[in-house]
Amino acid sequence: MRTAISAKDEAARQPRAGANIVGRIELMPGRNFEHALEDLASWDYLWVLFWFHHNRGWRPKVLPPRSRSGRKGVFATRSPHRPNPLGMSAVRLERVEGLTLHVAELDILDGTPVLDIKPYVAYTDSLPHARDGWLADDGAARDPIAPFDVEWSPAAAEQAAWIEERTQLALRARVNATLELGVEPHPYRRIRRDGDGYLLAVKEWRVRFEADGRQVRVREILSGFREPQLRDTRPEVGVHREFRARYRG
Repeated sequence: MRTAISAKDEAARQPRAGANIVGRIELMPGRNFEHALEDLASWDYLWVLFWFHHNRGWRPKVLPPRSRSGRKGVFATRSPHRPNPLGMSAVRLERVEGLTLHVAELDILDGTPVLDIKPYVAYTDSLPHARDGWLADDGAARDPIAPFDVEWSPAAAEQAAWIEERTQLALRARVNATLELGVEPHPYRRIRRDGDGYLLAVKEWRVRFEADGRQVRVREILSGFREPQLRDTRPEVGVHREFRARYRG
């Protein structure tokens, strides 16, 4: 899989929530895959089975992003931390070009090994009357598809531009991709409460924001380094020293 999403905290929680994320599945040459792909272009959606290649080990109980009542047994969740780290996503097929499948609505990271591809058959794969399990008990069923509306204060936008000019981090895109999926505090997504607002961690940076319904406003950016850490002579730490001297953050 090839996508622009390389970090777990950037990925959509479900494929449909990643409606704006596109990518491609590249099949290896010399395996007769040209014949295996015949007739695939007539389908709108595909099941993609893949390997959670960033995961090490597994957890019998996990804390899903939408759980409001504590940890759940891993087999009752979509968590990637599984005994066999297999993933399955329904993705939209845009077109087939040779050994490349152009796909959209993704929650799969760049470089993910794809194990199999199957057509999504609507009449048998869609079961709209199925129960929603603990999601219904937590009042969190029917995950909203529409993204949250994220806006930036002028000060935060200036800070993000300054950071992006001096690093390889596409900070604003990372923040937007995370917050468009929701603002619920969760350790996996690195969001926590911060007074009357919230704090999002993106690598070593901290992003303060507030939310009103589905409206999110990014207020400011802070360095995540503490004073003793800023004495480090590495260039990446020097950027944080400059930032704090300029913005006192």
